[in-house]
Amino acid sequence: MNIDILNVNEVEQLQTLIGESERIVICAHRNPDGDAIGSSLGLAGYLRSKGKEPVVCIPDMFPDFLQWLPGTQGIVRFDKHQDKVKQIMAEADLIFCLDFGQTDRLGDMETALTESAAIRVVIDHHPLPTIESGLLVNRPQMSSTSEMVFRIIWQIGGFEQLTQQDAVCIYCGMMTDTGGFTYNSNDPDLFFIISQLLTKGINKDKIYRNVYNNYSESRLRLLGYVCYQKLVVVPEKHAAYYVLTRQDLYRFHFMKGDAEGLVNIPLQIKGVKLSISLREDTEHERLVWVSLRSVDDFSCTKIAQKYFNGGGHQNASGGRLNCTIKEAELVVQRAIAELKF
Repeated sequence: MNIDILNVNEVEQLQTLIGESERIVICAHRNPDGDAIGSSLGLAGYLRSKGKEPVVCIPDMFPDFLQWLPGTQGIVRFDKHQDKVKQIMAEADLIFCLDFGQTDRLGDMETALTESAAIRVVIDHHPLPTIESGLLVNRPQMSSTSEMVFRIIWQIGGFEQLTQQDAVCIYCGMMTDTGGFTYNSNDPDLFFIISQLLTKGINKDKIYRNVYNNYSESRLRLLGYVCYQKLVVVPEKHAAYYVLTRQDLYRFHFMKGDAEGLVNIPLQIKGVKLSISLREDTEHERLVWVSLRSVDDFSCTKIAQKYFNGGGHQNASGGRLNCTIKEAELVVQRAIAELKF
């Protein structure tokens, strides 16, 4: 099966860039998810097999349910080590930008990237990347950046050197960005890739448990609270939404990652095609995070772009609003009222 995604010139260019680079950095976006962390650690493992010493830099904390992934102890966080990350980026000669295509996705770490003279390689599955790069690999039709990283490693002959730990990280990234392979995962190539990762001896069932059955008691109670008290269903519009205020989050001892997957729950309701989550930021005033999920051919991307300053994929998108949580709820209500089927 041919799962190549680079043309001949791109393969040669990438191999040359890796071969000639002494200081390689891999960076992922703010609020990194399983795909951002998994693809970064998987690529880092491959580069180490080539004799390189890559450094993974991220803007801020990643969810607790990903802390078990092999290699996380070597990740450098900008919010904890600003000067160190700035120095690493300034001294780099090659920077991989994984799972993001716009520099503002880095938040406070953006300047460290834009001021670096290093050549950039962008590997991303989100549409419309704008980062200036020496090599751009953008495939919005693919399930995840982790899938893309695997395909690239496979194409340039690195699969044999891929370790079990690397395979765990890549599989985890693919799994989390498809909701356990429940959306954006109909490409037969995806399951060929999974079959090859399984030859590395990964335990896919344990990976699933480590991610999805590894929450705190408070997170489970938060889920019940959302379903019983916060969920608003608009059956005539085949939509549902819920709002989590800062007070709600404090009440349930919210940790980064505790909201992961909650927005999918309303889609279990018969007839609901769109689910929207509003979550007030715990640190910044007038900042609300928006998550959207949809099913089948109903696209939530256009809604994210039109109403929430966001974007993403057909069935999984996100955005943000710079307003109060009450104002954000009015935006959601207007978006749902204007839905057309």
